[in-house]
Amino acid sequence: MTPPPAPIPASARGWPATLRPALVGWVVLGGMAGTTLRDQLGHMFPATPGGWPWTTFAINVSGAFLLGLLLTALSASGPDEGARRAARLGVGTGVVGGYTTYSSFMVESVSLVGGGHGFVALGYDAASLVAGFAAAFAGTMLGALVGQLGTRGQP
Repeated sequence: MTPPPAPIPASARGWPATLRPALVGWVVLGGMAGTTLRDQLGHMFPATPGGWPWTTFAINVSGAFLLGLLLTALSASGPDEGARRAARLGVGTGVVGGYTTYSSFMVESVSLVGGGHGFVALGYDAASLVAGFAAAFAGTMLGALVGQLGTRGQP
């Protein structure tokens, strides 16, 4: 006699998590907030022609830090389900994904080169990569600490 099949967990029934309307809604709302914030900062602090695009630089570096912090803290605090999954998708993918801007980074780099400011573009590109990596690393280190503090006293 064959044993009955194991029950299917709720997370495996129906649509995958990334297509569930509530989770997609968190990504959309978060993306709207992050994109609006980036747009407003870009209008408040526009780049000068031929100059260093400080606003995009600061946005991308701070976004790398925030994403490292968030994802590591969530990962260290428990499984990717429930509120942690909603935070990862809504804040990580949505807010931080909408806030950071690889496309503006590339457009500004190409514009600098096209405007005869190749050395500024090279410095901007290199500094963005190095500072972004360092910020992500710092965020993951802080996120690990936050995640460990959040799990103290749990079995």
